[in-house]
Amino acid sequence: MSIAIRPATGGDVAAIDALLRQVFSKAEEAVFVQRLCVDGDMVLMLVADDEESGALTGAVVFSRMGADIDGKPIAAVALAPLAVAAEYRDQGIGEALVQAGLSQLKAAGAMLCFVLGEPGFYERFGFSADWARGFASPYAGDYLMALPLQDGAMPCGERGAATHAAAFEQLSGDW
Repeated sequence: MSIAIRPATGGDVAAIDALLRQVFSKAEEAVFVQRLCVDGDMVLMLVADDEESGALTGAVVFSRMGADIDGKPIAAVALAPLAVAAEYRDQGIGEALVQAGLSQLKAAGAMLCFVLGEPGFYERFGFSADWARGFASPYAGDYLMALPLQDGAMPCGERGAATHAAAFEQLSGDW
């Protein structure tokens, strides 16, 4: 099997929606991604294709965030959701999608990426709750993690608000 990772296009909308509805138990993740797009908060969306079958096997979304340190805004994004079709899991597709996205965001100058998720999964990329501590967020806790994207550099100073896109408010979860 050969997988290709590429930016999502308008032609992928139906397949992405179907993937999200298959992977997550509720339709809210699919509606969440639609809202990020409609609200103009989507920064980057990558998809993984099975080059042999042409099937869309996974997707990752990064959205705009507001974050500040010492009262100065920093370029920040949130990773959510990450989805891989059940029959393609445990083959490195999710990891490849995350790594490709982080690499592109680093090149674009993003300073910090936040994620709400399982520490056991996201820590492999360098995400840590320690990097997110001190930011004022309704999601603060062990599941809110951050990763400095510019070679581990994090601006010094008092951490202020970390504000996710409005679409996050509709998600349920124990964060």
